[in-house]
Amino acid sequence: MLELTMAAVTAADAGATAGMQMAEAPSEPGAVLRVGRDKSVCRLSTPDDWLFVSRVHLEFRCGPDGTWQLTWLRGSQPDPSSEVRLTVDGHARAVSYGGTVPLPRGGSGEIVVQDRTEPRSVNVGFYHEA
Repeated sequence: MLELTMAAVTAADAGATAGMQMAEAPSEPGAVLRVGRDKSVCRLSTPDDWLFVSRVHLEFRCGPDGTWQLTWLRGSQPDPSSEVRLTVDGHARAVSYGGTVPLPRGGSGEIVVQDRTEPRSVNVGFYHEA
């Protein structure tokens, strides 16, 4: 099971958890959870006017062995208007635009989508129940 918790944070409400959303999916091959502005395909959706987040921005996909991976999907622009960081066990690393990274089996962490133009972010916590 992969559990996600998302909060949209602006400078005005940093630290607040208002508007928190949650989603989960079983660790079965082919299971998918998406984050973005398009509510029709994303289980976790951001405000429509947060254009630094693509219609479908992040995709969590379960592989054939029950492990999960995170992909920052490329949008319509050649350069992104955000940055994506993955933090696991206190270690942060950038996720490349269009890149895919594995999530630790039985682990937890956070993905932060940071707007490059304003002090706002989308923070997605994850927990992979082994």
